[in-house]
Amino acid sequence: MGEMTGSRRAARASSYRARVAVPAAGLMLAGLMLAPLPAAADTLKKIADSGRITLAYRESSVPFSYLGGPQQPIGFGVDIYAHVVDAVRRATGRRDIAIRYQAVTSQNRIPLVANGTIDLECGSTSNTASRARTVAFAVNYFYTGPRLLVKDGAGVQGFDDLAGKPVAVTTGTTTMKLLRKLNLERQSGMQIVAGRDHVDSFLLVDAGRAVAFAMDDILLYGQVLNAKRPHEWRVVGEPLQVEPYACMLRKDDPAFKRVVDEAIVGLMRSGEFERIYDKWFLSPIPPRGRSLGLPMSPALRENLRRHSDRPAG
Repeated sequence: MGEMTGSRRAARASSYRARVAVPAAGLMLAGLMLAPLPAAADTLKKIADSGRITLAYRESSVPFSYLGGPQQPIGFGVDIYAHVVDAVRRATGRRDIAIRYQAVTSQNRIPLVANGTIDLECGSTSNTASRARTVAFAVNYFYTGPRLLVKDGAGVQGFDDLAGKPVAVTTGTTTMKLLRKLNLERQSGMQIVAGRDHVDSFLLVDAGRAVAFAMDDILLYGQVLNAKRPHEWRVVGEPLQVEPYACMLRKDDPAFKRVVDEAIVGLMRSGEFERIYDKWFLSPIPPRGRSLGLPMSPALRENLRRHSDRPAG
């Protein structure tokens, strides 16, 4: 993504190693972080009392949420935040509410929202039925599906070509679950290699440790956008499924969800949402000044009218 500069990619490339499974200790920690909350969350009161809202950002989820500079989150989701925060200020009657940004990963984003450390996460998080048992989601604001990023000449055109081959995928994502399920059902003998984040997964393929990077296609396009030699890369294969992205918040907090939903729906109705979309998907973006050139999908355009928060799966 504008996620990382070339120098950061190079630094990681020299030091990482293949990872095949999430450490058991990491799973235990996630379990602890998901300890039950009080029955009714009241994020608006929490924000009003503290005078601060804590927003999550990702380091490499181009163009949704990534670093444009040291501790400088930018992206489609970050622009959405600005409008949501204005709505929160009006709802709480506090114009002086400060914004605190906190970095999250694919692994810890859900626990940190669930336990109240993070008030809102607008990034590249899929709204799924299984996740909805732990957290809540606002109105869907993007639709995508898992595909494959490969180098030219890799001999991979789709998921059927991955039998017996090493495939990179980012830990803590729905794509990892789908890939494991596919591997089991087809008994294809794929070697699933886990990356810490999307840049790490990209580097696994770039260094020849995997033949493909499986992830939501928009995030794959984000990697190509900032590659040193983008012409060497291709996104291939039919999507395994269609998934909506949505802002994530604490469960059982209807008052806060209403504020977030109304802010996003207001953007959709006014046309501002489409202007923000064009900025990040159809115009040159940092750090390389390249454009994704990705028009709005029919599914997303339909949701500008329907305002659905329906999950996938």
